[in-house]
Amino acid sequence: MKPAQIIDGLQCGHFDRDSFVNLKAAGVHGVVVTCGFWEGTLESLDSLGRWRDLIRENSDVAAFGYTPEDIENAAAEGKVAAILGYQNSNLFEGRIRLVEMWAELGVRVVQLTYNNQNELAGSCYEAEDSGLARYGKEVIREMNRAGILVDCSHVGNLSTLQAIEASEKPIAVTHANADSLFAHKRNKTDDVLHALRDTGGVIGVAAYRNITGNYFSGPIENWCEMVAKTVEIAGIDSVAIGTDRSHNFTAPDYAWMRMGRWTRGIDYGAASAARPGKAPPPDWFQSLEDMQIIPNGLRSVGFSEEEVAKITHGNWLRLYGETFRKSNS
Repeated sequence: MKPAQIIDGLQCGHFDRDSFVNLKAAGVHGVVVTCGFWEGTLESLDSLGRWRDLIRENSDVAAFGYTPEDIENAAAEGKVAAILGYQNSNLFEGRIRLVEMWAELGVRVVQLTYNNQNELAGSCYEAEDSGLARYGKEVIREMNRAGILVDCSHVGNLSTLQAIEASEKPIAVTHANADSLFAHKRNKTDDVLHALRDTGGVIGVAAYRNITGNYFSGPIENWCEMVAKTVEIAGIDSVAIGTDRSHNFTAPDYAWMRMGRWTRGIDYGAASAARPGKAPPPDWFQSLEDMQIIPNGLRSVGFSEEEVAKITHGNWLRLYGETFRKSNS
């Protein structure tokens, strides 16, 4: 069976048929899609329903990726597997029993927090990281049992370290970069990357301008150099791709993503007052089809074929195999 050439650990926005056609053209056969940011249970169910409609209506180019085998089958059939994820835990609404129910509905990746402190853990943007709450530990155990991957991309570093310790299964940072390569609140410190390495977790290296620094500009080799330096920190088995690419986003979408319903004021998220709007894509990543140059970019900075395979899809497939299945306990 032909494995997926590229798996992207996180994309967001309004997917449509063109999204899947263009991803397929780029050799991407698995992508974690963002089904929600701030939405509660009912709104999250509405989103899930829309995703089911979208995949059903485009079943010639898209499928659901509930298991690693689903992703590999999609690759063999020339389709893109959508892996259902949420960038916040609001879909649980404080109800521990809903974790299992969401897993049964096909959700496979959930981020503990999104930009703000919540009842599970501290966010990367709070002045002080609270660490993992008692409820957060309970949810992580339940996610482990139900078969949902724990994502700590927007989670504070202390909370992330405590989540790694609390989890019986390896966790992910689906879309972030190393803070030692580009200092930003959204990026992860070396001790977090070492903890991922030591427990079998994975970081998806992002291509989002606001958290990429100088590695953002220029040819693909610049970004791949950042991947190589991340491998030096976290190890070849714990580094993958998590571009954080958005689809068909407009100004109201960015406002919702950054401000939700929680403030009357302006919040820039990973952006700033100097760069408040949409961050332009890297020079090498002007369209989704441009993702097809990533494997050669990795080869050009010295990665072997085996290493390229791990970064482009193998590490995600291994992690999904360890986390997407329900435990008996």
